[in-house]
Amino acid sequence: MSGYLIGVYECKVDSKARMMIPVQLKKQLGSALTSSFILKRSVFHNCLELFTIDSWNSVVKDINRLNRFVKKNNDFIRMFTAGVKLIDLDSTGRLLIPKDLKQYANIESNIVLSSSGNMIELWNKSLYEKTIKEKESDFSRMAEEVMGEINNNQNE
Repeated sequence: MSGYLIGVYECKVDSKARMMIPVQLKKQLGSALTSSFILKRSVFHNCLELFTIDSWNSVVKDINRLNRFVKKNNDFIRMFTAGVKLIDLDSTGRLLIPKDLKQYANIESNIVLSSSGNMIELWNKSLYEKTIKEKESDFSRMAEEVMGEINNNQNE
């Protein structure tokens, strides 16, 4: 995989909690498809986050810079890595969503895969649509606050 992932995809999860990765996403993942993936709980929402092993190693590199002798840091690391699973695609290219993570994210048969930079969020479709709809009214203000800071920081 090179760069960041792009796209939002609707998928089906079968009765055994397996899903096929969409073709366009497979193209972006490239050789990462033959390696393991990391699947974990999201920090901010009831969804899951899927990382390639390389992307995950980059995240862990940042986390490992935290001083573990500071209790807050240690608590954060524990919560951030709660439920982390190492998973591989099966021989037919399906990804199995572990039961505990499936329950956490309320994953049912219809899901949305949403690219988010270096990882993919897995959402229950109705929760994804509800979250997007709720945030639409605040998006212009959020865009101004978040993206407005970029120019200010670059001028320093």
